[in-house]
Amino acid sequence: MIGVDFELTTEHRLIQQTVRDFATREVGPVAAELDRTSRFPRELIARAADLGLMGVMVPEAYGGSGLDTIAYLIAIEEIASACASTAVVISVNNSLICDPLLRHGSEDLKRRYLPGLATGRLLGCYCLTEPQAGSDAANVQTQARREGDHWVLTGTKIFVTNGVEADVCIVYARTDQEPGARGISAFVVEKEWPGVTVGKVEKKLGIRASSTCEIVLEQCRVPADHLLGERARGFRVALSTLDGGRLGIAAQAVGLARAALEISAAYAAQRHQFGRPIAEFQAVQWMLADMATRTDAARLLMHRAAVLRDRGRPYTKEAAMAKLFASETAMWAAHKAVQIHGGYGYIQDYPVERFFRDAKITEIYEGTSEIQRLVIARHVLGMH
Repeated sequence: MIGVDFELTTEHRLIQQTVRDFATREVGPVAAELDRTSRFPRELIARAADLGLMGVMVPEAYGGSGLDTIAYLIAIEEIASACASTAVVISVNNSLICDPLLRHGSEDLKRRYLPGLATGRLLGCYCLTEPQAGSDAANVQTQARREGDHWVLTGTKIFVTNGVEADVCIVYARTDQEPGARGISAFVVEKEWPGVTVGKVEKKLGIRASSTCEIVLEQCRVPADHLLGERARGFRVALSTLDGGRLGIAAQAVGLARAALEISAAYAAQRHQFGRPIAEFQAVQWMLADMATRTDAARLLMHRAAVLRDRGRPYTKEAAMAKLFASETAMWAAHKAVQIHGGYGYIQDYPVERFFRDAKITEIYEGTSEIQRLVIARHVLGMH
């Protein structure tokens, strides 16, 4: 157990208010249009970069904001409460690109890529999943063979968030023919290099303003010094990266749940049926009460894991708990929000139908709810 101060620091409150103002004034008003047109929020990402949100935890020496995990999660929650698509673009760049580069990259790789990624001049994407390697991430089949001072990569990655717009990819490939995870290595790949192309761009249920696509590698030559971490130890990089990534998705889910609650409470106060506001009916009050309780509980689980991370302590189980509970809370709260809105909740004039669609993915990416339960159970049973 750890001691946690439930009050945010003055610095954290300032970050929260700054990002909340940005989300309210600039993100929220265009969120429905971005969703309707599936348009990448380029101008919002540029503004987020101006606020230091593209490299929240990257040290100032590499162009980042040099803040802690709590600050990062506060920022993602606030953005997600206005637009989940914009939040996941920012989350991927922070959690899945900047973080592994910072923790596993050589000094040359850090200085070459982190300043651009942290300031928004570059955007990153994470290439792990393959058609036969989803939850079974150790089943990566993309091949990397050594030729002189280069590695040559061939394979196809799917479900790559930010893949269309990204400049820098972290790619996992099999460098050694050992079974399972033991032969996998991680590489930093520039998307403009010969042999890297964007394949199918997916049409999605939710988070439509963020791109999701295939990244196809065909005899792509990667300099040997772009190996991220040790050869054949890339799966360790992947697992440690996903721990942090799960917190980012938990924050996205908490933001969605909070938005569903706030909009539903406001709607219930002004919507009249049977001669009075529906907020006066116990059935609606109980739904709102449960939404508030579950959202707060999800946030507390998330912040507990963040405190452990910032103290340099193991947090894999706690990250899985936070991601599991927050994602299922987001889906549940969005469902209740639609129910409170009744028929209006089913049409696009109200944002809760978008929340409902956006929330579902939080139960899937960065590890499905079923995988989170496996991770948690293995820690409980001492099998990790």
